[in-house]
Amino acid sequence: MTKAFWLLVLLCWVVSCKDKVPEPSESDVAEGEIVSWTTLGNKTKLLNKDVSLKFVKRKETNTGITITLNESEVMQEMDGFGAALTESSAYLIFTKLNASQRKELLKELFSTKEGIGISYLRVTMGASDFSLEDFTYNDRPADGKDEKLEHFSIEKDKPYLIPVLKEILTISPDIKIMASPWSAPAWMKTNGKLAGGKLKSAFYNTYANYFLKYIKAYEAEGIKIDAISIQNEPLHEAAYPSMRMEAVEQAEFIKNYLGPLFVKENISTKLLIYDHNWDRPDYPLALLKDPEVKKYISGTAFHAYAGDVNAMSSVHVVSPDKGIYFTEISGGEWATIFSDNLAWNMKNIFIGAPKNWAKNALLWNLALDENHGPKNGGCQECRGVITISSGGFIDRNVEYYALAHLSKFVRPNAKRIGSSNTTTVDHVAFRNPDGSIVLVISNYASNFQSVNIVIGDKQVSNTLEPQSTTTYLYNL
Repeated sequence: MTKAFWLLVLLCWVVSCKDKVPEPSESDVAEGEIVSWTTLGNKTKLLNKDVSLKFVKRKETNTGITITLNESEVMQEMDGFGAALTESSAYLIFTKLNASQRKELLKELFSTKEGIGISYLRVTMGASDFSLEDFTYNDRPADGKDEKLEHFSIEKDKPYLIPVLKEILTISPDIKIMASPWSAPAWMKTNGKLAGGKLKSAFYNTYANYFLKYIKAYEAEGIKIDAISIQNEPLHEAAYPSMRMEAVEQAEFIKNYLGPLFVKENISTKLLIYDHNWDRPDYPLALLKDPEVKKYISGTAFHAYAGDVNAMSSVHVVSPDKGIYFTEISGGEWATIFSDNLAWNMKNIFIGAPKNWAKNALLWNLALDENHGPKNGGCQECRGVITISSGGFIDRNVEYYALAHLSKFVRPNAKRIGSSNTTTVDHVAFRNPDGSIVLVISNYASNFQSVNIVIGDKQVSNTLEPQSTTTYLYNL
């Protein structure tokens, strides 16, 4: 065998050859040019960079679809795009890859220059259905209590989650991190278990201090928690760590315990309500109608396992001064067709969520293995953004490319700008802090579509391929 052959084998071992690794970011797009990157449903293009196009003087009439960008129409500021670094994900990244492999993967995922620039992470506050075991930060023996939280500890996060977070922070020091609890400690709950049950009202004050200790413990590790939701999926009790919390109970906990405590302790971490599916906007609306709750919160978090993306706009209309956040959806083996998954993710999450006022868009597990785990109950067929298989092989799934079409180009603090409605293709536009403009267009049809992109007195024309997503980057 030749030396070149074995070098190729080694490369395929480190990074799966059947996936396309993204090219370095092109932040230096020439003035007056627009550059595009395309992914096709048939996978012949996977975030492929296309030739740059030149703007010409705007035409009075055009054939095909015309999308007119309106930079004066400025909407929500974006926090970022990303996924959840569950304990399962952190475990795989930390143990299934050697130090060199891990460095290269994290650079690919989080670097703005050499990767897809993930800018937002969600972590679980204690165990979830994708942890190595059940735990909270204050577990006590049966019938035991610790109301002063003297035994509070984040030691369970130190083998995998915290080390991986610290490595990520060396690559992306400004990444935003959101935390969500799946359950309070069992001794605080009505059923004495991590699975299901409710938080006893007698422990509202103790649980508020549990949140405070968590944020301070992570801060001591050099990890800032930018936002925290009160409870993951508060209307879902499951056989894994979970806890039901009705809207009236969440309101009571926020306005009389957690909110005042954060103010007293000068905690800047944002408080997010709900953190559940689109089908129950009545839950966040009930909290937002209470001024004593509203004054402490920054926004509403949503998941996409039920309901419709437009529900987020219905909440935004009622409280436009509070943010909308999209925080969870998972792909899985129930849907394996790449083109269908690409279209669904763009329509509902990466185009649909920002168009419905979301400040971010997050997928569920950043990484899972070839057996859809490690699992701790819950979803048995979930798919990670990437799959890390035995031997350190990495597969980039359809969610990776859908995410990359925004995370790589739309930077934190970008603002969504106006773009004319079209019925033929789906799109969303942003202006980055450096002034560059990003337009993401998805053509869900099975035929080619001619498109004209108009900005001011200039335009550029291009052809959208069937079942495609294209991101255009333009530097003024």
